[in-house]
Amino acid sequence: MTATHSASGSRRRVFVPVPTGSVPPAPRLPDPPIYRELMRTWADRGRTLPGRHDPEWVRLAAPPHRLGDVVAAGDVSVTGTFSVPRAPRGDGR
Repeated sequence: MTATHSASGSRRRVFVPVPTGSVPPAPRLPDPPIYRELMRTWADRGRTLPGRHDPEWVRLAAPPHRLGDVVAAGDVSVTGTFSVPRAPRGDGR
């Protein structure tokens, strides 16, 4: 038995039966045709699909790099600090 406590502090005993065996997983139903068509359209356009690996999300969700960290892009590695010009637009802002 499991004892539970109410907000008023009184005790109440509740019997919670222990399952006798493992519960089989629910049967997986196929996706509706409209959902399959939407997934196909997104895939054709190069969009991210639910339940599939998304390299862009992995890159964006990764911890930020600190200055001086090694940044690798393909076969090129860059180390050191980076600077940005004061007026990158060239209009004085």
